[in-house]
Amino acid sequence: MNSVKQEILVRVQIVFLLIMAFSVAIVARILYIQLIDGEKWYNLAKEFGLQYRIKKATRGNIYAADGTLLATSIPLYKLSFDPTIAEDSVFNAGIKPLAQKLAQKFPDKTAEYFEKRITDARKAGKRYITLTNKLITYRDKKEISQFPIFKEGQLKGGVMFEKVEERTYPFKELAARTIGYINENDQGTVGIELSYNKDLAGVNGEALYQKITGGDWKPITNTSQIKPEEGFDVYTTLDINIQEIAHNALKKGLLANEADYGCAIVLEVETGYVRAMANLGRLKDGNYSEIYNYAIGDQGSTDPGSTFKLPSMVALFEDSTRLKLTDSIETGGGSYRYYDRTLNDPVAGGFGKITIQKAFEVSSSIGISKLITAHFGKKPQKFIDYLDKFGFTKPIGFQIQGEAVPYIKKPTDPTWSGITLPWTSIGYESRVTPLQIAMFYNGIANNGKMMQPLIVTSVRKADQILQQYSPMARVEKLCSDSTLHKVKQMLIGVVERGTARSIRTDKYKIAGKTGTSQKIRNGKYIKSYRTSFVGFFPADRPKYTCIVVIDNPKNFNQSGGDVSAPVFREIADALFTMDIDIRELTPNAQKLAQFQANMPADEVGHIDDLKQIALSLGIPNYAESGLEWASPYSQQYMVKWQKKEFKPNLVPSVKGMSLRDAIYLLENKGFKVSFKGRGKVKAQSIMPGTTMPPRGTTIILYLSDRATKKPNQKLALPKDTILKVPEKNVELEEEEQNETNLPTADTISNPERKEEKKVEPRKTENKPNRTAIIR
Repeated sequence: MNSVKQEILVRVQIVFLLIMAFSVAIVARILYIQLIDGEKWYNLAKEFGLQYRIKKATRGNIYAADGTLLATSIPLYKLSFDPTIAEDSVFNAGIKPLAQKLAQKFPDKTAEYFEKRITDARKAGKRYITLTNKLITYRDKKEISQFPIFKEGQLKGGVMFEKVEERTYPFKELAARTIGYINENDQGTVGIELSYNKDLAGVNGEALYQKITGGDWKPITNTSQIKPEEGFDVYTTLDINIQEIAHNALKKGLLANEADYGCAIVLEVETGYVRAMANLGRLKDGNYSEIYNYAIGDQGSTDPGSTFKLPSMVALFEDSTRLKLTDSIETGGGSYRYYDRTLNDPVAGGFGKITIQKAFEVSSSIGISKLITAHFGKKPQKFIDYLDKFGFTKPIGFQIQGEAVPYIKKPTDPTWSGITLPWTSIGYESRVTPLQIAMFYNGIANNGKMMQPLIVTSVRKADQILQQYSPMARVEKLCSDSTLHKVKQMLIGVVERGTARSIRTDKYKIAGKTGTSQKIRNGKYIKSYRTSFVGFFPADRPKYTCIVVIDNPKNFNQSGGDVSAPVFREIADALFTMDIDIRELTPNAQKLAQFQANMPADEVGHIDDLKQIALSLGIPNYAESGLEWASPYSQQYMVKWQKKEFKPNLVPSVKGMSLRDAIYLLENKGFKVSFKGRGKVKAQSIMPGTTMPPRGTTIILYLSDRATKKPNQKLALPKDTILKVPEKNVELEEEEQNETNLPTADTISNPERKEEKKVEPRKTENKPNRTAIIR
């Protein structure tokens, strides 16, 4: 028995020694290959063109406050093929049907082209060809992978789908500079894309590629050897509806005044959240685009002008508690001498002796500067200390890179002079950003609690929050309640009776301040101005703070009250109408008739016309950037425009369109158009969705014989809504035609009326202003 156990033990020991010896041999071989033979194998791999190459990680998304996508990476695929892999039987049986399938999928090439290209490449022994320069979607990939030969897969069929990430911005121009861009290396260059690049970028992986003839790199497999780690998602405070409102209002103001650039910021009072940040600069063609972040950058950081009078007055009231709004100040005849400089008020002849309240309302630079100089003249550092507390002496630490460094002179500065204090008090000899001004006014609106402006709320990995940015107070109390009461009364007075009285409204109260700063060139003031308006609304229970800055307006109006304030009012009106919270908190809201923005869902038209109709009716509306044809999707208090798509090879549906729009669309498709009746299109002779007939085919449009509105029907709108009725092109309202062939859209002939009417074709490059037809 013992001998048997001994024999088994010996055998186990022998097996163990053999395994150990084998393991040692493997390790020794690995070390030999790596340390001694490594260069040989590296050169061999190089000879065969093998190399690990980077597989880019999928970049994280950027979201608006409500989860709407602002930036995302769409997976697309490059379709390539190794025609030498498939067996002869599979290739010969599948090449013709494969070519036909490819021609159907990519109609710019024929089946004969694909068959010859693939067959020739197989005969020549080419192991990698690109079948189309067009990148395909994941849905296309799934479809194409079932084509003949391709359904055998990469190893037996030779098909390859190389993944390519394409960064896309669904709202195009909206907040483009704030959201940012990426370069060809998928690195953020500006905006949130740059500032949160580390979070968004992810970690790249690696995959094995083989270099083939022509210098192309062919993936050995479709999978990665080192899997990329996807980037994290960034959630912002932006509200895309408010962003579009601010963008459109700002652009309208810039175009009307032929200005150089402008910005508009909307802050939520309680949180400091940036709900909109629009930045538009003038292009060479006279249009405007998001080319620079003027809200926070150096170019937008200039003398703030009279909007800076508010922090000056807060400092004065805090340091002189007995001062009352009814106290008087002598402003004289409109000019006042400070040493070798003369300060002028905006009105010739001056204001004389007026109250402090009046001095602020009419923006008397003489009045404000005299008050500040009289009180802080012997202690200028104390005035600067107040500005430091208010957040004007250092950057605010905004979450987007590129913030300008503010410049406020100190008494120790070698350039400090006798005019520095009075000039600083009225917004000169200093540099601050529009966002800094907005932050301070937002603090006044928030009962003295100045919030840190935030544009990013969190960084997430799926539903897991990795970083959270909560509302935070920079200053818990800017000033006393007594000072708050005084300055709020002054700000309301500016709109009720002062320099911004043109934007006063009975719907709700606005509190704000105009600003107009004259520019300096080569040390001298020139006739070029930077206009601004900043304020909050509703004044009694503020929900939003907004600043509008428009630089160098070139038309007759060149003051903040005439240039920037109307843009503010347009933004405020839209928010007041759209935001139910504001209406419920506003006393006058109960007096206003509420309305539902109902528009027929089958109404289809050009987006410019539809927006003009909504604007004329005072209905807030929103459309994604890039729309041309759209139909309405009604919501309470606003209308959203949905994209109306027309497939290139199918007959479009023009039901619900105006005659002009239908003619424009159909003639561009190659139709000759005739029509019967008047009004909008209710039917067409060729069924929508059928294959396009030859060019020159006549299509008949049947128009509504009566207006869509019932005889006594009234549109329910707020009682104080003002409808703007166009003065020109009213003849379009009288479009009444019998069936008439229309070889072009230039002339519509009516045999019964024996006269010709011009219908201007729509221009696609420089779109003219067109009068909308409201039926």
